[in-house]
Amino acid sequence: MCSGWGGLATVAGVTIIKINAITVPPESGDELGRRFAARAGAVDTQDGFEGFELLRPTDDRTTWLVVTRWRDEAAFDAWVASPAFGHGHQGPAAHPPAEGAPEGEAEERPKPLAMTSELWSYEPAHHAPPR
Repeated sequence: MCSGWGGLATVAGVTIIKINAITVPPESGDELGRRFAARAGAVDTQDGFEGFELLRPTDDRTTWLVVTRWRDEAAFDAWVASPAFGHGHQGPAAHPPAEGAPEGEAEERPKPLAMTSELWSYEPAHHAPPR
């Protein structure tokens, strides 16, 4: 189950963890949370997806963490290449008119909130189950 080096146990059957560190203006954090809540479940059925967490800072930081777990790198890459990912990560251009909307009226996409965004990639090096 676990192998180790230098006294550190590693986890067999490695999951990969992708963390998107999104820095937003202090007044935009709640809106970021609302946008993620509105898209809840969008990734849940993606093959290889194992879990999601949105972490809100509890101190004076303005960087939120989007933590996802994947079976392997290929599963994550397939998600990034999927239409669902593209839809959720579009820029601030106009959408086509909504069904039933008058002709020529485009729907505005929400403006991006992030000032910066970094994608970090990890794998578990040690796991301690709850006692």
